[in-house]
Amino acid sequence: MSKYLINGGKKLKGELEISGAKNAVLPILAASVINGGESIINGFPNLRDVDIMIKILTSIGCTVEKNERSIVVNSKNIFTHEIDESLVREMRSSIFLMGPMLARFGKIKISYPGG
Repeated sequence: MSKYLINGGKKLKGELEISGAKNAVLPILAASVINGGESIINGFPNLRDVDIMIKILTSIGCTVEKNERSIVVNSKNIFTHEIDESLVREMRSSIFLMGPMLARFGKIKISYPGG
């Protein structure tokens, strides 16, 4: 584990931007399905799995805007409870969609996750 050793009586000050973790942002993106409106996620890692989850969300009808600082998901116009098998097979975390889809629509059709 890394550590900082600080000698002297000077106070520290400044700012540090902390990036979000993949294991946190993927369930948050999946949970954005529940509210049926707009969700804004800040501080996410720019990873392939995040892009795949965005593809899954857009494939079911969400509109997603992503820039370097935030992801905005609007789940108002979801039109299907069926998740594209080819996208699900690309990552294990696609299974995170089961709970939110069941909570909102009472059903989901999803294949075994890949990854």
